Amino acid sequence: MTSFTMDADWLPFHPAPSQPGFRLPPGAVDAHCHVFGPGAMFPYAPERKYTPCDAPKEKLWALRDHLGFSRNVIVQATCHGADNRAVVDALRASNGKAKGIATVRRSVTDAELLEMNAGGIKGVRFNFVKRLVETTPPDELLEIARRIAPLGWHVVIYFEAPDLPELYDFIASLPTIVVVDHMGRPDVSKPVEGPEFGLFVKLMRENPRIWSKVTCPERLSRSGPPDYADVVPFARHLVETFPDRVLWGTDWPHPNLKSHMPDDGHLVDIIPKIAPTPDLQQALLVANPMRLYWPEESAR
Repeated sequence: MTSFTMDADWLPFHPAPSQPGFRLPPGAVDAHCHVFGPGAMFPYAPERKYTPCDAPKEKLWALRDHLGFSRNVIVQATCHGADNRAVVDALRASNGKAKGIATVRRSVTDAELLEMNAGGIKGVRFNFVKRLVETTPPDELLEIARRIAPLGWHVVIYFEAPDLPELYDFIASLPTIVVVDHMGRPDVSKPVEGPEFGLFVKLMRENPRIWSKVTCPERLSRSGPPDYADVVPFARHLVETFPDRVLWGTDWPHPNLKSHMPDDGHLVDIIPKIAPTPDLQQALLVANPMRLYWPEESAR
């Protein structure tokens, strides 16, 4: 049995999130969350750049039920590298209530892709945040994208706003639906209508296959909790401009936060501020994630 000690500056997830005041629509999906380990069962990757606290599937299910969600989309965390066993184990234990996003290398076999597909994986994540991973060459990522396209999978891509100009053409060239994490991590001290965020809006406007997660105000905010008010205008702009191409998630257990650990109930209470009408809330929380991750049910 392998033993892991979490980083000394690691902030564990909130032990008792509040009950949200906002009542989620029936069938709501937490479309961005993670599981970590437990390390004794699913060891963390030797090449990882952080060692987290364990955050097993049972804790995620408890949070789902406490907040009022019906389903989860579990995204492979960088601390597990390309070993997707923790995610697939959670999917298999979810009774159909979770789908997943994997991390794969060029060496992945077709048989492995098919096995992950049968286990509930619906896409792969490309991470361009250099402080978290060693960046993979774009030609290798494009090859992976072409291989997963026939499975109906999509690409989830994580980058920071200053890197978008050099990634713009690559993202637009991907042959699948592309879901961008956390609105491309804008600098929320700059104007919503400014050139930096404007480039991301342009990317979505010119490429109908590109979606965005309007997630992680706790990562982006300068004004801080519980309202994260400076992030709201950015998320609301995307929700109102591209209502059929946005997703929302908790990002539980909030890896690599250093300033504070958010209360997930407070995060849910921000939803009506970024999606102010019942129709926008239904699209953001139910219709869009169901169409992308449970298309066979969405079509009924």
